[in-house]
Amino acid sequence: MKSSIQENAEGKMHRIKGRIKAFAGKIVGNRNLETEGKDENLAGKVQEKIGKAKKIIKK
Repeated sequence: MKSSIQENAEGKMHRIKGRIKAFAGKIVGNRNLETEGKDENLAGKVQEKIGKAKKIIKK
């Protein structure tokens, strides 16, 4: 099982990657890449929330 810190860090990484993909897709006009980026950004947010929940549960 991943630690809360690791979940948080991976979530932030996915959010950044998602934002970059969405921005690149928007600039290039590639809707698939833009959607993929938005999905990855959302998945990163969820992963961060999981990390925060694990931290709270540990207390």
